[in-house]
Amino acid sequence: MSDHALRLLREQPHLAELAAFPFNFDLTRANHGEAVRLASGGPLEAVAGDDTGGTYFVCGDGSVLYADSEGSAGIIGNSVDEALEVLVGLPGWHDYLGLAPADGEEKIHAAVTETEEEIREYHGIDDERTELRAGLGLPERSPVELIGLLHAALLRTEPDFLLLNAEEGGAHDLLDRHPRPPLWETVLARGRTDLTLLREDSAWDEVAGDRARRALALRAAQFDRREGDLPLLRHLLRHEAEASMTDELRLAAVLVGLHGCADDLPLLHEVRETDFDTWCGLGGMPEPGADPAELRSWARDLDDSLFGTDPSDEPLFTWTGLAHEQGLVELARAALIRRLDDIDFRAYCDARDGKAMERRDASQLSSLVHEFEQLGDTFQALRAQRLYVPLQTRAWDRVSALRRLARLEREEGRFGAAIRALASLRDTLAEPDGGAGDSGSGSDKSLGHWQRTNLGAYIVEEHYAVARTAATDTALADEVRAVTVAAGELLARLSGTARANVERHLAGTTDTHTDTHGTTDTHTDSRTDIHTDTGANPDAGVSAEPTPPQPSAG
Repeated sequence: MSDHALRLLREQPHLAELAAFPFNFDLTRANHGEAVRLASGGPLEAVAGDDTGGTYFVCGDGSVLYADSEGSAGIIGNSVDEALEVLVGLPGWHDYLGLAPADGEEKIHAAVTETEEEIREYHGIDDERTELRAGLGLPERSPVELIGLLHAALLRTEPDFLLLNAEEGGAHDLLDRHPRPPLWETVLARGRTDLTLLREDSAWDEVAGDRARRALALRAAQFDRREGDLPLLRHLLRHEAEASMTDELRLAAVLVGLHGCADDLPLLHEVRETDFDTWCGLGGMPEPGADPAELRSWARDLDDSLFGTDPSDEPLFTWTGLAHEQGLVELARAALIRRLDDIDFRAYCDARDGKAMERRDASQLSSLVHEFEQLGDTFQALRAQRLYVPLQTRAWDRVSALRRLARLEREEGRFGAAIRALASLRDTLAEPDGGAGDSGSGSDKSLGHWQRTNLGAYIVEEHYAVARTAATDTALADEVRAVTVAAGELLARLSGTARANVERHLAGTTDTHTDTHGTTDTHTDSRTDIHTDTGANPDAGVSAEPTPPQPSAG
């Protein structure tokens, strides 16, 4: 992308003065006033500003992002040269953000004429425009052409150029209000193409053998159901079983079952017997030899409760997960950030009005944390976890949420915050109604056996991990010593088996296994090593947030 015009402005003061007035591209105002960054992590350089507090940024590919002082942002050109074409050719461009080429020449010319006549009442623009275009080598384009350039640029803003407040993480609004296709439409486009190929009896193995393409083809078949699809659905079902229990495997089984062919029951049962997860996930299936109507009824019940034929009814996380699998990481990230911003804003309003957060918002926060971590975006995961922690009323859930919060704070290098989260965790363990100790006294007994569970082991490991990583911050020396002492005390309270496993694990990871943040991460490795001391499944700790065990009769 060309930055020829920007170089000329920096080299020739007279041209820079013309650009600053009357066209409001002022090189001396390249200070936005608040720290911002792109959600993608891409480079961003402020190069100019205007007299309303807006700032022009150049992105890594040369695109120009304009951020106003009201919290909105948008791409206005593919390069500085193109952005200046728009600014010089349309000095009232802020008034045209709602215009598009589809509005037609008459409407566009009328809008531009009206605005420019108002500008001329205060100062000239015509001679200045001619001089600046000549000095910068900008072509003369019609208002219709320039509106086309501006419109196309604005539509490129999201997802790749989503602007965030660097400290709080919230996203800027879009500068324009032009309609965009829904997330599902963009994600599903490849699946629809592959479904067409499958129906044409081509690319069966290529599509079925690729996890991301297979999942999208099944989703496309979910929303475009045809009688002749049964053979290709059987083929996709067999291959999806190789991925174990997934939403798409259940969907494939439902789509096959809806055809009501009794001959498919042996295949469905073979798929169900793939492993323990599939056996549980496809429960209730009619036995081989059952009446076709029974098979159809089973499939219809699952379809009504879990799937359906309207893509807009699918949860956000369906589409962000599929987008991630396709490599559309920024598309998934932008959608998740927008959802988190909505929840954050409603939480603020609820707190201001003295109301509790809506259940649907609270239930999504843990999923948002997980999805952001899948994208490698610990910063946004931390935002969601901070909202999630205060909503936990049960002691077990509160401790589990605080441990996760401490880990995310640590991974983001916020060691002081991690130490404070662990202090709150220990306070909860010590509360009488939190079930501290073996007695589990009080009304909330969910923590009565924490010393014998994976959660107890994770708590100890996180204390040691925070102590090691925070030791580099000399200002936190006293706090680090307190965390180290607390870690030892908690370790001593673990049951014999759990304590031995933690000690063995810590001995092997004390000086190794640094993650991408330069910090030691014992959390992930420990999942294959720590187990409960109650006779439970040794793999019970695989989930990120373990559930409390049921107290045994003994």
